Amino acid sequence: MSAQNRKPLKWVGSAKRDLDAMPDAVKDTFGHAIDVAQAGGKHEDAKVLTGFGAAGVLEVIEDHRGDTYRAVYTVKFAGWVYVLHCFQKKSKHGIKTPQVDIDLIRARLRAAKQDFEAWQVEQGARR
Repeated sequence: MSAQNRKPLKWVGSAKRDLDAMPDAVKDTFGHAIDVAQAGGKHEDAKVLTGFGAAGVLEVIEDHRGDTYRAVYTVKFAGWVYVLHCFQKKSKHGIKTPQVDIDLIRARLRAAKQDFEAWQVEQGARR
């Protein structure tokens, strides 16, 4: 996919700041995964985040020095990639995403949907 065909990227809430605060190796992995999504592909480590319907919400998990980090993004809005949440998983028990993070992802997904719908209206007004 050429640079002009790449999907534009939007960061929701504090996702960009949160990613920037992560270790460089984690930022590299997540940055690459987001880059692949912008090019229309799916990173080899990206998995569908359960509880969000179809395959539109994905997460990438990276372990670094005993800590687990996650980046969650959606490609469910045609032509866009929205990064919803980047965080360090605090719980040491199991692999399940904590409910507080699921709730935040759900709220940010709603915000992304509103943003996308507003963009569509704006595009329609320009025609």
